[in-house]
Amino acid sequence: MRQVVLDTETTGINPKQGHRIIEIGCVELIDRKLSGNHYHVYVNPDKEVGDSIKVHGITNEFLADKPRFHEVVTGFYDFIHGAELVIHNAPFDVGFINHEFSLLASEIEPVERICQVLDTLAMARKKHPGQKNNLDMLCKRYGIDNSHRELHGALLDAEILADVYLLMSGGQTALQLGSDSSGEQTVSDIRRISTERAPLNVIKASDSEITKHQQYLDDLAKHAGHVVWR
Repeated sequence: MRQVVLDTETTGINPKQGHRIIEIGCVELIDRKLSGNHYHVYVNPDKEVGDSIKVHGITNEFLADKPRFHEVVTGFYDFIHGAELVIHNAPFDVGFINHEFSLLASEIEPVERICQVLDTLAMARKKHPGQKNNLDMLCKRYGIDNSHRELHGALLDAEILADVYLLMSGGQTALQLGSDSSGEQTVSDIRRISTERAPLNVIKASDSEITKHQQYLDDLAKHAGHVVWR
């Protein structure tokens, strides 16, 4: 399974008001392990960054000699094509990417047609209802060090989100549990499982086993009525 954890920085919050993407950062996960492969680019938006500089710190002067979106779209498209995109607040980033696609002379299909999209904000809200679920709060909740994140940056945020996603969705990391003074268990250390580890063997049920399972469910349904394992 190939996943791409993605983040963008923009000149504002609404592409319909003319705001544009100025940075794209992506990191690749293969079978839930960081592959070391990434995509990162700054983009000249042909407009002032305005008040958004307070969020990302990227200046107009820095972007002046950077490529336009149409110059980087091929590499970006090839990197994400066919992957499942993992994005925090996916409608925001996908909306901006699709807007950039729509401005090109050549027709490029919307993100939803070339990728699956997983929204980690929606996942976090379901897992932690009624709590704050921004990236900083999730880092605190899962014990991820983001002290080096003074401003938003697309590649850095994608790397942090990869850690958050893997912990939030279970697996990939091993948690060592200790006890605090109150006797409650707390996460005292996070050790990433080696990327050199061989993939786990997946043993699927045989045809005869599936048949026997269905026969068992049929017998169970006669006595219990509705069977949820259907």
